[in-house]
Amino acid sequence: MSKVLVGMSGGVDSAVAAYMLKMAGYEVIGITLKTWVGADGKESRCCEIEDAERVAQMLGIPYYVENCVAEFKEKVTDPFIREYIKGRTPNPCVGCNRDIKWEHMLKAADRFGAEYIATGHYAYIKKLENGRYTVKNADHIEKDQTYMLYKLSQEQLKRTLMPLGAFSKEEVREIAVKAGIPVAHKADSQDICFVPDDDHVSFIEENATESLPEEGNFVDEEGKVLGRHKGIINYTIGQRKGLGLPLGYPAYVKKIDPEKNEVVISTDEALYRNVVYCSDINFLSIDKPGISEKLSCLAKVRYHHKAERAVIEMTAEDVFKIVFEKPVRAAAPGQSAVFYDEEGCVIGGGVIDGVA
Repeated sequence: MSKVLVGMSGGVDSAVAAYMLKMAGYEVIGITLKTWVGADGKESRCCEIEDAERVAQMLGIPYYVENCVAEFKEKVTDPFIREYIKGRTPNPCVGCNRDIKWEHMLKAADRFGAEYIATGHYAYIKKLENGRYTVKNADHIEKDQTYMLYKLSQEQLKRTLMPLGAFSKEEVREIAVKAGIPVAHKADSQDICFVPDDDHVSFIEENATESLPEEGNFVDEEGKVLGRHKGIINYTIGQRKGLGLPLGYPAYVKKIDPEKNEVVISTDEALYRNVVYCSDINFLSIDKPGISEKLSCLAKVRYHHKAERAVIEMTAEDVFKIVFEKPVRAAAPGQSAVFYDEEGCVIGGGVIDGVA
């Protein structure tokens, strides 16, 4: 069998992926990409080296650590901060997958003479009849991670293995327990790996190298001042909690205007829109459509959004309009819109710029 380099975060998913590939006869090498170390010295949840090394020792496989801290800051955390300062809600995992994890793992695979790399993502890699590669929904949709993988390139996909697509989280833990893997019961990380306690505001305040937006006004859709906000980095589209506005009705963030330093407040009903615009598109299962060419699909505008029927159309170079059959709630600029076919294969995706 071929040699495969497995990305090991220190968690149970990547550990079981490495174990399964070894049991299947692959020559397995483990690697952890060291991406972030906090001010307290703690590693991010994507690179807990001590746990990953214990797993590699137990499996009897070679194990290496590669330092990517400087590049991670340049390509992931600095853009994350800049996006929030612009009033957007970024999705750092999408860019990290393509520009850090896959980029570095494939280079390392070449050094080690490995044909493939592998990860513990819940998804399938699929080669289509047209010769292109894409990712397909995992069997257990509650753990599916294809939304985070739409930016991968064809070269990256054709050299990737994902052995967990058919399994539930419970089944993965059972495999780990039976195999004696030391992180079998380790808790999942639910947060952005470099943001402790899901507190992105504190992270930005501690790591920004530029001045942060100051306090400003909450306004209604007519521009009437409703109160004062703490700075636009504290808010995202659709947010209700933490506004501190005693208006007598449930209030939600509808829009963030960085030029005016205003946060527009409205009702939940006002958050629903049929049309979403996005750019920075990457297509997996098909070549890039031409201008005005329309394509029916299923689309989702955030990770936990159930994909809805829609039509996508390129209206200008690298500008796509998504028209949903039913209005979708709180599509936030900076987040990703991902398009699927009827079989759950990713057609492509892009970054949301606005709604209409």
